[in-house]
Amino acid sequence: MAAGGVMVDDGDISENEEGKLTTSVVIICIIAASAGLMFGYDIGVSGGVTTMEPFLKEFFPSVLAKMADTKQDMYCVFDSQILTAFTSSLYIAGLVSSLVAGRVATIVGRRGILIMSGVIFLIGTVLNALAVHVAMLILGRILLGFGIGFGNQAAPVYVTEMAPPKWRGTLSTAFQFYLCSGVVLATFINFAVAPLGNYGWRVALGCAAIPAIIMTIGALSIPDTPSSLIQRGRYNEARQSLNQVRGVDSDIEAELNNLISSANAASTANHEPYKKLFQRRYRPHVVLALAIPSFQQLTGVNVVAFYAPVLFRSMGSGGQMALLGAVILGAVNLGSALVSTSIVDRIGRRFLFLEGGLQLILSEVAIACIFARQLGPFSASTAIVVLVLMCSISAAFGWSWGPLTWLVPSEILPMDVRPVGQGIGIAFNFIVTFVLSQISLALFCHLKYGMFLLYAALTLLMTVFVAFFVPETKGVPLESMDAVWRKHWYWRRFISEV
Repeated sequence: MAAGGVMVDDGDISENEEGKLTTSVVIICIIAASAGLMFGYDIGVSGGVTTMEPFLKEFFPSVLAKMADTKQDMYCVFDSQILTAFTSSLYIAGLVSSLVAGRVATIVGRRGILIMSGVIFLIGTVLNALAVHVAMLILGRILLGFGIGFGNQAAPVYVTEMAPPKWRGTLSTAFQFYLCSGVVLATFINFAVAPLGNYGWRVALGCAAIPAIIMTIGALSIPDTPSSLIQRGRYNEARQSLNQVRGVDSDIEAELNNLISSANAASTANHEPYKKLFQRRYRPHVVLALAIPSFQQLTGVNVVAFYAPVLFRSMGSGGQMALLGAVILGAVNLGSALVSTSIVDRIGRRFLFLEGGLQLILSEVAIACIFARQLGPFSASTAIVVLVLMCSISAAFGWSWGPLTWLVPSEILPMDVRPVGQGIGIAFNFIVTFVLSQISLALFCHLKYGMFLLYAALTLLMTVFVAFFVPETKGVPLESMDAVWRKHWYWRRFISEV
């Protein structure tokens, strides 16, 4: 066993527990995971519209003035706290909504949270598209954040609870696939509507309604998860839901009884999931559920994802070329999510974490070396090398930290604390994302190429953490996850005392 790794004997898992991949479970999980479209679209669209001159003229004329100043340090052109507030305000709202989503889910269920997510996101989209001043723009962003916070909390948990263990990783990566698809859709729309002038940015922001409508209509057509229904005492509906995803010919009674037993044990043990979450025996779960979502943003991908068009403009590219570069990066990220989907249940979570971390480190150091020599306008060959390295960062993230951040915490958290644990983990992700989105352009201005070296160092520390403290969860039934902790070289000391 490698440090931090746990091998689970396939003989411990019955054929019934593994379950089979039915058409119904695939369709249902794909619909739920489409919540990632909203988050992805927002990530892609915000960086693009901030490079459109009509948008900057309307709301951020000081940035436009900097762009016209030939003596301006190119590292600092987009260093505006008001401009970054446009991006980062969403994450404060997402933080708040993800913290309350766990409690709301116990009342309305996972499906109900998804529907609420889509409706709130739609309202925010309308405000953004019709904005006439900065306050209206940021209010719309806050509502988008509430919608995304609910969706990011509910969708990964929904898929995890619906998917059979053998296929849980594959189906769970659908959330990241949709997220990447949303980024690609947004960057393509940004590129297409930029020539429309004063209305281009409004069309780009208004098209956020597309993913929201897709997800909301889809959520209305799917059942709630058996676990969520059991927690609310709706046992007949839970049986019907389980029958629907496992197939009518399957013997689901054993799985249903396990879920009921787990729910009853959780109910009698403690009615305060927040208090229970911080008991000593849950320390491994809490540490990883908080660390992994927080670490995701410290990989440096936020620089590429949020501000790729801005970086390309800083490197001397024109507005259209900057948006085209962002389309390429989004397409690479989407392709890498498909890679993760195809291999995550075969080679496991830990390998993807470790390989992705090493690739991120090498790519970030290489970009820092190039930027140390010069920051645009680059020659054509140098610009291509920078684009390739950014694609390498996007790909490494797309098959490792991207999908696994949503998958692993939802796997390791026990049923009784899963909604609140996932909510707190997502909240930490939003905290880190907010801070980084607020300071990234200032860091780029003051640290210059050193910003990439900083992220490389942080990624190195996180990769070492994964090697020693993140166990392998591939193919383990959620009800049997306790065995993973009992076999771990470090975390077993917290579990064995119970």
